Amino acid sequence: MQTAIAPTTADYWQWQGHSIYYVKAGRQTDRPPLLLVHGFGASTDHWKKNIAGLSQDFEVWAIDLLGFGRSAKADVQYSGDLWRDQLQDFIAQVIGRPAVLAGNSLGGYASLCLAAQGSSAAGLILLNCAGSFTPSAPEPEPNPLRKAMFEAVRSLILFPLPSWLLFQYVRQKSMIRQTLERVYLDQSAVTDELVEDIYRPSCDPGASTVFASVFKSPQGGEKNDVLLQQMTCPLLMLWGDGDPWMNARSRGAVFRQFYPQLTEHYLQAGHCPHDEVPDQVNQLIRDWVLQIETDR
Repeated sequence: MQTAIAPTTADYWQWQGHSIYYVKAGRQTDRPPLLLVHGFGASTDHWKKNIAGLSQDFEVWAIDLLGFGRSAKADVQYSGDLWRDQLQDFIAQVIGRPAVLAGNSLGGYASLCLAAQGSSAAGLILLNCAGSFTPSAPEPEPNPLRKAMFEAVRSLILFPLPSWLLFQYVRQKSMIRQTLERVYLDQSAVTDELVEDIYRPSCDPGASTVFASVFKSPQGGEKNDVLLQQMTCPLLMLWGDGDPWMNARSRGAVFRQFYPQLTEHYLQAGHCPHDEVPDQVNQLIRDWVLQIETDR
């Protein structure tokens, strides 16, 4: 049975001269608010099922990172540091109190960058978090085929015309669907609505420039192990165990090495467990946030 979509309000916030889209649901309570941060190519739309479930117990916010979703497609240098600053200012200027950040993939890395700085994060939830570790850290080897493909793509993107042509190819709805079907275990979760949610922002002016910039500089910030050693807030890690883009178990072990006090769960899902098994993810988030508040 599908959870009913919670009523939400949507608005734009001006940040450094750019329009940033966000949504809010639920009401303010004594519990910390939740801030949901999407991954590469996604948006606030990817959190619909989580906003619906979690807003029954929490004040829930979701934001489109600069360059994605309904936010501006600015011609800037994209990096983890840029999105970290965006999240920090959003919490300070719009939410108005520290939040528990929940980030998927690239959004997880941006959230980790912020949590490492301290006061804005009441807690951190990472779902199949992106980002690399320093060479001395025992990072699991990436999938060889994926690594080779990534390097080939990155070489192409150094040139404007191949970059534009590649973007036109990968943003086709058929290609979006194929990619989603590879990274979701439950094929029924790959709906026409999901494909449309990812395709729509790719039609915005400047979207191809964002695509090229992100691939040329996918992080532009500290390594995960450095960030983890700077962090002091509670950490929950939720892994889609069937993610073809990363070995969740090996990667989880490395995170645990640098932050042994974390809590972790492995779910029968792919790269986006929050969308594929939302009821399980919502329950784990709800229980964990209530527990860390009890422990304070």
